[in-house]
Amino acid sequence: MTDMAQPQHWRAWLMSDRPASRSQARLGRAYAGWRRFTANKLAMVGFAIVLGLVLVAIFADFIAPYSPVEGGDLRTERLLPPSAAHLFGTDDQARDIFSRVVFGSRITLFVVALVAIIAAPIGLIVGTVAGYAGGYVDAILMRITDIFLAFPKLILALAFVAALGPGIENAVIAIAITSWPPYARIARAETLTIRSSEFIAAVELMGASSWRIVLRHIMPLCVSSLIIRVTLDMAGIILTAAGLGFLGLGAQPPLPEWGAMIASGRRFVLDQWWVAAAPGAAIFIVSLGFNLLGDGLRDALDPKASDQ
Repeated sequence: MTDMAQPQHWRAWLMSDRPASRSQARLGRAYAGWRRFTANKLAMVGFAIVLGLVLVAIFADFIAPYSPVEGGDLRTERLLPPSAAHLFGTDDQARDIFSRVVFGSRITLFVVALVAIIAAPIGLIVGTVAGYAGGYVDAILMRITDIFLAFPKLILALAFVAALGPGIENAVIAIAITSWPPYARIARAETLTIRSSEFIAAVELMGASSWRIVLRHIMPLCVSSLIIRVTLDMAGIILTAAGLGFLGLGAQPPLPEWGAMIASGRRFVLDQWWVAAAPGAAIFIVSLGFNLLGDGLRDALDPKASDQ
């Protein structure tokens, strides 16, 4: 009976409508959000896909049966169909496609993580500063944002990669440069709502500096909306990176980047369909996973969801 009562006690403590401390309030909100998230079955499917991507990337050395860059005998192992020895077949260089897809998950995760780390903080800073400062600061920052938004993301990324040179690092920089404007727009909209609230007025009366107000009081309130948008944008980031790789401007051979693998397999798409189908399916599944995860996070982190 005691063992059964213990989880009930912790659940009641987390769900208390009168928390005794800030830590209890934060843990309670996190627990309520997690319950809403787990109630969404599609969100859990997306979470499982993304978690699977992370695990595959971490344990790629143990999962992949062959080297992703070294091929076999070109006379006997070139363009073999899927079989027990090669689950996804082999490509035109007699390399195991399954191993290349597995190791390609590391490149995809590398691109997604770096773009999020670079673009999200830039957008958050630009949006919150513009929204709180207002006036000419807001006008200048938002006009710069509008200039970036005026161009299609892939076209702008192509221009930056063409200027910086092909390579996975330059592709990440180019994608990050083209990804931050929507985050700035969201952060500015949130800031305009928060700026007129009573607690911000109270903080200003206490003599807090503008930077302290932005960094300590406004930015934390914009993070949840930004996380949702970043997660939903992951699919677009993956497709942009694959598009750059397909055009030869992303990861360079022999790196197993999924877009580059599709580009090398398009010559054999009619007869040896598996060469391009395997990395294409990987892009589709991972993009779907991030979209489902983003939808679930939107529902879980939506303040209105708790009232329903």
